[in-house]
Amino acid sequence: MKNQSQKKTKIQDDFQKLERIINQLENEKVGLEDSLKLFEDGADIVKKCHGRLKKAKNKFEEIKEDLEKELNE
Repeated sequence: MKNQSQKKTKIQDDFQKLERIINQLENEKVGLEDSLKLFEDGADIVKKCHGRLKKAKNKFEEIKEDLEKELNE
C-alpha cells in the first residue's frame, strides 16, 4: 500500500510543478527562451502524468473485468 501512496504523492507533486509553471508563464515577465524552457518542462510533466493516468485506468479496467467474471461464475 505504501507504493500506491508514493505514486499518489509523485503525481500530486507533478501537478503542483505544472501549476507553478503555468503561473510563471501567466503572471511573470519571462523571456522567450525561458518561456520555451518552461513550456517544454510542462509538456514533459503532462506526458508523464498522462502515462501514469493511462496505466491506472487500464489497471482499474482489468480489476473490474476480473471482478465481473468472478461474480458471473
